[in-house]
Amino acid sequence: MKPLSSQQSFESQTKVGSHSGHRDGDNPNNACSRSTSDLAKNRRATDDDFGLLVLGKQLEEALGKIRSLYDPASPDHLDRIETMLADLAPVEQAIMGTPARTIAGLGVKARHAAYVVSEYWDTPLDQNDWHARAVRSLIEAVCEVASVPYSFEPNPTEEN
Repeated sequence: MKPLSSQQSFESQTKVGSHSGHRDGDNPNNACSRSTSDLAKNRRATDDDFGLLVLGKQLEEALGKIRSLYDPASPDHLDRIETMLADLAPVEQAIMGTPARTIAGLGVKARHAAYVVSEYWDTPLDQNDWHARAVRSLIEAVCEVASVPYSFEPNPTEEN
């Protein structure tokens, strides 16, 4: 039996379907259009995520204020929360639209993603569907590498 070359091995690995059934290796449009050297040049030129970190801080502060507005005894607390959430939309869109160039920047994006899909932490990991487990595991891994909590809650429960 003839051993596979590295190119043949790569092709066979990328054409194997994922758990979700996608076969991205068959899609030539899914390939990265930039070379590694292009990415390295771009990263050196802009290896600062200051703007993204500022957006992350704005998100964190706004969510803290929103959390403090929650008061079921107040008849208009939901209206105030809705107004603040609407004001938060441009910050969220900017986080999503700004490329991360550092681990810290990835941490901002991961924390935002965790906020958006916070329901994935409502149940233990092994009780989530495959998609939720994949997303949650990725978010937690990025946050761990970036040394940031995935939750905006004061004391997130990480036993789930």
